[in-house]
Amino acid sequence: MILPFQNRAEELSRLRKRFTSKSSTLVCIFGRRRCGKSRVLLKALEGLKSVYYVGDNREAILQRRAVAREISRLVEGFDRIEYPGWEELLDRWCSDAPQGAILAFDELPFICAASPELPSILQKCIDKTRHKSLHLALCGSSQRMMMSMLLNSAAPLYGRADEIIKIDPLAMKHLHQVGSFASPARTIEAFAVWGGVPRYWELALEYPDTKTAVRELVLNPMGVLHREPGRLLLDELRDTRQASSILSLIGQGCSRISEIAGRIGKPATSLTRPIRVLMEMGFVRREIPFGCSPRDSKRTLYRINDPFFDFWFRFVEPNISLLESSRIALVEKMMKSQWPMHLGAWWEEIARGNAAHLRINGEEWLPASRWWGGSGDVEIDMLSRSVDSEEVFLIGEAKLNLKKSDIARELKSLDQKASRCPVLSKKMPVKKLFVMNWQREEIPDAIVSARTIVDNDF
Repeated sequence: MILPFQNRAEELSRLRKRFTSKSSTLVCIFGRRRCGKSRVLLKALEGLKSVYYVGDNREAILQRRAVAREISRLVEGFDRIEYPGWEELLDRWCSDAPQGAILAFDELPFICAASPELPSILQKCIDKTRHKSLHLALCGSSQRMMMSMLLNSAAPLYGRADEIIKIDPLAMKHLHQVGSFASPARTIEAFAVWGGVPRYWELALEYPDTKTAVRELVLNPMGVLHREPGRLLLDELRDTRQASSILSLIGQGCSRISEIAGRIGKPATSLTRPIRVLMEMGFVRREIPFGCSPRDSKRTLYRINDPFFDFWFRFVEPNISLLESSRIALVEKMMKSQWPMHLGAWWEEIARGNAAHLRINGEEWLPASRWWGGSGDVEIDMLSRSVDSEEVFLIGEAKLNLKKSDIARELKSLDQKASRCPVLSKKMPVKKLFVMNWQREEIPDAIVSARTIVDNDF
């Protein structure tokens, strides 16, 4: 199944504007694999004079021949000669390409692996064509390599890009629309496995339900996504052992750097850089309590930031031996007892992430975060301050299920937590219960339902 083109209007608009400019431009597109970078780029190139080439692992001479063949579709006879290097090929492109033409290199890191000199040559090409309306598009899945080419002050392409676009995973509301799920809650359950990666949804929607898709795609050793995290880490890192170890421990519940370091047997200071790299790649996030300074490292917690990675390191990685022994049914049985904890954590994260995009009690809200601390380790799932008043705060609790008869008890519990939170001292709390499975037609004022979240997801 191929998902309809979704939620990329701004990216597409920016690309088309650059590609139709009368001045030469350099556009760079990056993001993790399977998020739709190539599709956005190809959509932007439709109807324009363009050459599109996808890099691979072949020797440089073979890739140059392939590029020359693609260019010959636009510039007749371009592939009739052998180009000894990229400089000769790009020099001719600069001189013979028609006005307004676009040369697009997809999977650029693959090409550069065989031709490390290419970024410097591309720089020369860009400088030569400033007087001529020629456009260059560079696209790649290795986020760190792409960013190092563009943002490292020592890199040849530093400061040359007219547009740098990161393609992020899709928002949940767009996936709900294409998935035809029976309810918003079922969409959220699927999102807690696949996240917002379009290709995972394309694969999963071939199956009758999420459970079957998980079994065939992820748990089954022959499944396409059975070892997906390892492949993604290899896009970014030469040695994935330390990153895999950190993700494994966070997935099993280790959230403090001191605890992770103790399990690995290394000093905590040695993990600062690898954790920062995982954060830059979008696989790990850092949490601090609401209202605390970002410099407060003592209260810092680390979480896996991607639903699929979190699912994989919670359920697949610890059970690899069982799965390789075809004990899939046993692993599914073990998963059943742990699934509510996983789903609950992601429902909480989804609800918290949407707070700033909802109008609640007539107020707009700043981004929300958790708060924990105080005597007895109090935890509040969601705290946010009103945009318009420093005295008004949203205080929320996320629940998978809730009966109408339990609402008063939960609101009282929120009151008790608020009284023990210093941030809320002498403030005006707006209390809400974010409920994923709300079974009644009538939605009380105290409830924010999954329907509201899905329809308003950013």
